[in-house]
Amino acid sequence: MIAQAVEAELAGFMEQFSGRVLDDGNAAVVRNGYQPDREIQTGIGPVTVRIPKVRSKDGEPVTFRSALVPPYVRKTASLEAALPWLYLKGISTGEMANALEVLVGPEARGLSASTVARLKQAWAEDYKTWRERRLDRDQWVYIWADGVYSGLRAADAKLCALVIIGVNERGEKHFLAIEDGVRESTQSWREVLLKLKAKGMNAPKLAIGDGAMGFWAALEEVYPDTRQQRCWMHKTGNVLNCMPKSIQPKVKQALHEIWQAETREDAYGAFDLFIETYEAKYPKATLTLQKDREELLAFYDFPAQHWQSLRTTNPIESTFGTIRHRTKRSKGCLTRDGMLHMMFKLSECAAKNWRRQRGF
Repeated sequence: MIAQAVEAELAGFMEQFSGRVLDDGNAAVVRNGYQPDREIQTGIGPVTVRIPKVRSKDGEPVTFRSALVPPYVRKTASLEAALPWLYLKGISTGEMANALEVLVGPEARGLSASTVARLKQAWAEDYKTWRERRLDRDQWVYIWADGVYSGLRAADAKLCALVIIGVNERGEKHFLAIEDGVRESTQSWREVLLKLKAKGMNAPKLAIGDGAMGFWAALEEVYPDTRQQRCWMHKTGNVLNCMPKSIQPKVKQALHEIWQAETREDAYGAFDLFIETYEAKYPKATLTLQKDREELLAFYDFPAQHWQSLRTTNPIESTFGTIRHRTKRSKGCLTRDGMLHMMFKLSECAAKNWRRQRGF
């Protein structure tokens, strides 16, 4: 990502000499290899960078200096979030100085709007290539689905990204979809799933998601054989919302005893006890729980080593927590494409830290 950004800078720098030519018509200012490799300490560990050099053939001195990686800079802020954040903030040229400070500190100045424009174009191409890749080289076993509201606004509505993460037969997690949707509607999810099917995705064994989404109706149409698992984190929140705050800690513990039970039989016993305990006084809360009984306990039909991952949509929640934190600080509008490209680049960084799922 550093190399891509520096190359965009260099392209802008070389443009200003495009009219400077020699008598034989060749360019007077050309690329001339790289400066010695330099190691920069980043939030993801040491990164080796190579800054391009330029050479003048007509005798007039020319020097390329990168605003992203200035001379002598050996340390940067957390880089994995800084470049997509730069892209987001770079939409407004007035934010350039702030963006540079986040990336390499107050020493760096001079990043041009054209450099950001080139970065945006390159990331758009990356996202397009990623969206069009085939999925039939893997067998997809589980998928997690959720709608991520970024806090950014387009026109009169909050922008929502429909996100699907899948795990293949080797236990490797991958993002399968990051698409924009209309309030997590069935039609929006149908379009996402049909696109995945057209790219060769098989019917997963199990899908995990929040019970409030239009995802489930779409899943039944496109992949009717896929089992359904409701997210216990979302369900716990829904149940607690129907209870007074004074008893919520005790209720939360009772819910934990259901989905953290050692066996399905123990889970059923804890489930029945919860209903019997709270149904008379809090019928709305118990109905919220009862209506998804089988979908909440579907994970017991799968290997016990996988249960921790299958009970919640945490793979998506933990990944996009950073993205929500970044985007909620932005005021004003962001384009649909801008949001998707930024989420895609941040998700790429997050995926590098994923570990292989246990038990595969």
